[in-house]
Amino acid sequence: MASKLRRRILTPPMSETKLSVRGFNEKSPESRDLLEKVGESFLTGYAYAAEAGRSTEAEEPLEKLPTYFKGFAYEGAGMALGVRDGLPFGSTRHVSDFLSGAAEKHIYMVYVGVGWSLARVPRFRWKAATAGITDDLLRWLVLDGYGFDRAYFDTKRWIDKQYVPAPYPWQGSADYFPRAVDQGIGRALWFIHGAQTADVAAAVLRFPEHRRADLWSGVGLAATFAGGCDADALTALRSAAAEHGDHLGLGSVFAIKARHHCGYVPPHTATAASALAGLTVAEAVAMADETEVAADTPGPVPAYELWRQRIRARLAVPGTARHSTLEVGR
Repeated sequence: MASKLRRRILTPPMSETKLSVRGFNEKSPESRDLLEKVGESFLTGYAYAAEAGRSTEAEEPLEKLPTYFKGFAYEGAGMALGVRDGLPFGSTRHVSDFLSGAAEKHIYMVYVGVGWSLARVPRFRWKAATAGITDDLLRWLVLDGYGFDRAYFDTKRWIDKQYVPAPYPWQGSADYFPRAVDQGIGRALWFIHGAQTADVAAAVLRFPEHRRADLWSGVGLAATFAGGCDADALTALRSAAAEHGDHLGLGSVFAIKARHHCGYVPPHTATAASALAGLTVAEAVAMADETEVAADTPGPVPAYELWRQRIRARLAVPGTARHSTLEVGR
């Protein structure tokens, strides 16, 4: 009874996944259906984790979901468990226990999901909500999830008015906090504009110049991980990114690394890898692995950003990517 009540109280209605309900772009029925299925999968995973007595009990139903959408369901589960850890009563081990099992394959998505929970708990409970986040390098992905949530559910403020959150000493780097949030906002633009690349690009360009690089990386991640358009549209997106093409490619590499880690890389991800980064899936995974930075690397720049910079530097090396900016723009 308690688990059913918890699921009912904590889980948003499935209608929240409809682009029409959110007032988002839905020009293409195919893209709309795909993105709404992503949202439904997210809330399904959220409901499983909200209802579970112990977090690991959510594993069995999650593993039965279609492979294509399983990562999104694990993201939703991460959000539910982050909310439960952030409550002022009960355990703060839901996320850590969850990641000790099958969820580890989806650690990237679970961390992003925990970020959604930060919008549901006050800042003084953020430490509790993220108690299960132990990988200091990937910890910044939590803020990606937070930025996505705010852009998706409070679009007028965060997108139309381009709100900038107050700095927060995340990992001791308050100055980098809004940049990590922008990466999630960029990812949300892909969904808000229904994977319509021209509209996504126009939305990025409405933001101030100094924010666009991180927004583009979020767009690249979403386009590669979620999909929703064909190779020609992705090529046009790469052309629209222009001088920020390396950031778009960076997001694509991160998405491929996340997909590969969970053991399933769908065809659209391989297509995006080629169009946005000029790489095969294997090349992208190798690039992410070879450039990874130790979490305790000293210096004023977070190790996570150093990792991102190394990937961008690789993408900028002539011959690394098979498509130059001019070639993609043809």
